[in-house]
Amino acid sequence: MNKSSRSLLLIGLTIGFAVAPAIFAAAPKPIQLPPPQTEIGKPLMQTLKLRQTSRSFATKPLPLQELSNLLWAADGINRPDSGKRTAPSAMNWQEIDVYVALPDALYLYEGKANSLTPVVPKDLREATTTGQGFVKEAPVTFVYVADMSRATRGSEEDKKFYSAADAGFIAQNVYLYCASQGLAVVVRGSVNRPVLAQAMKLRPDQKILLAQTVGYPK
Repeated sequence: MNKSSRSLLLIGLTIGFAVAPAIFAAAPKPIQLPPPQTEIGKPLMQTLKLRQTSRSFATKPLPLQELSNLLWAADGINRPDSGKRTAPSAMNWQEIDVYVALPDALYLYEGKANSLTPVVPKDLREATTTGQGFVKEAPVTFVYVADMSRATRGSEEDKKFYSAADAGFIAQNVYLYCASQGLAVVVRGSVNRPVLAQAMKLRPDQKILLAQTVGYPK
């Protein structure tokens, strides 16, 4: 190897070593959420009185504790012995997965571990809408995805009906938590599902049902 070749090799190695840490540093890691605070909140009737939709959000991020509370309220495990959840599901399929679009990545909420598993290392918040500008300002958007491989009984029509109802239960839990804690929230059906499904790397038997955007009021 001549001097010129050695110089090029050294330059290449230097660049490679410099870039590699940045690449690895950029990869999102699993997030262990703190235990949910199950003793907080307003009484139910006051919460129902305050429940509303908002499309005006501050860009301030939600603390991990708030996110943990919110996700547990949405579809967390409230009976550890049986693994059953805060939202009902048809025949206990538990077929709805809650994906969490944050500024750094898309995550999957793991109820049993109370954690977030990274799925796509990019900001997909804007991809969850068909042009509603407030979505990219809000700190978090949930995407409710039905894993139809878990829907093991009934006709195809029944499975679609039940999974849609189950996603609605979760969305309402989120509404009630937000009303109790003074957060802004809107559930949205205006989603380009084929485009978003591709961005989320979903399988054909995973169906996007709804998106729900949450944050502090502006």
